[in-house]
Amino acid sequence: MPFFTLLANNPPLALAWVLAIIVAITIHEFSHAIVAKLQGDSTAELEGRVTLNPLSHVDPWGFIALVLVGFGWGKPVPFNPYNLKARRWGPALVSLAGPASNLVGLVLFGVILRLVLQFGSLPNTNLLLNFLALLVQFNIVLMLFNLLPVPPLDGSKLLALLPERYQGIVAFFNKYGFIILVGLVFLGQPLLSRVFGAVQDLAFRVIVP
Repeated sequence: MPFFTLLANNPPLALAWVLAIIVAITIHEFSHAIVAKLQGDSTAELEGRVTLNPLSHVDPWGFIALVLVGFGWGKPVPFNPYNLKARRWGPALVSLAGPASNLVGLVLFGVILRLVLQFGSLPNTNLLLNFLALLVQFNIVLMLFNLLPVPPLDGSKLLALLPERYQGIVAFFNKYGFIILVGLVFLGQPLLSRVFGAVQDLAFRVIVP
């Protein structure tokens, strides 16, 4: 359901939608920053990104785009790969920290949702239940989407770990990554929606008692 339709029909649920996506984005970006710090790079810390304050991580334009067209972004977390302890694996570790944190969020909020469903007697329209379900959904979407090996998404950092004979592929993705990403968002959305929907259905079959 488009956000403004949701806002018109159910303002409290629209607020829960906004809060859930802010929480998921904040967890994602904070994880990039804290792993970069643990790897020895203070770039993100100096810019105030090692924090769970949403204002440090939510990009206003990215959030507006998310509301208007269903695709958005958070503030990219800066890091200097030359400062990382693990020179080869460091950038991949920092980048994959975001999707990994969303996996943790998916499990955590899924367990909470299951406990509430199992031991509570709340109706399906309850705002807490819907908020937890939205947190599960958004963490799934952020995790899967960012694992795509397309620059500037997090999964693209894995391309640097490919053997030398595949560097032509890496160069291609680095050169045309943004165009590929735009194509995926606007032309490949039906396929992405089916994949994300299948994973969400599986997750909720496990979560719902």
